[in-house]
Amino acid sequence: MEYMNPKELLSFLKNNLKEFIVDSRIETNKAGINQEDFHNIWLEVKKEKFKDTVELLAGLQYPHIAIIAGNDTGESIDLLYLFSIYYGEKFKEISVNIKVSLERSKPSINSITDIIPGAQTTEREIKEMLGVDFIGLPDMHNIFLPEDFPKNIFPFRKNEKGLNELVQNES
Repeated sequence: MEYMNPKELLSFLKNNLKEFIVDSRIETNKAGINQEDFHNIWLEVKKEKFKDTVELLAGLQYPHIAIIAGNDTGESIDLLYLFSIYYGEKFKEISVNIKVSLERSKPSINSITDIIPGAQTTEREIKEMLGVDFIGLPDMHNIFLPEDFPKNIFPFRKNEKGLNELVQNES
């Protein structure tokens, strides 16, 4: 397998995604007892090219997904996908963190479970807690909230008022 360094990888992504990249940067930190370089690529892409971005990574080497972090900014729902490529390869692993912003009023994005099946649990969590519709997600059942939990209440949303009502009704 031929490895790309972080600059080559970012250049590859920029060449393939062009105007769909909103922002990008490389951060290098020291890690381990020998203080070896560890690289993070931070990439923000437009929603319509997000799945293509994951497919590009998968074409290089199957990416390891750590988690999807979600944030309600009040104006949008931002998702941050934390991937690694060359996972497990000593001093070659690169962290690729991809941010995508979704419309807050009706947040939706294509599921990546057909590319990375291990994304299912974290997509389901984001669906439950932030109300993101993952198009093509094969299993929509709740994993953290009870199945009878109201479908229009999302605990991690800013200004969520329904939780107080639920708690008061249970008291």
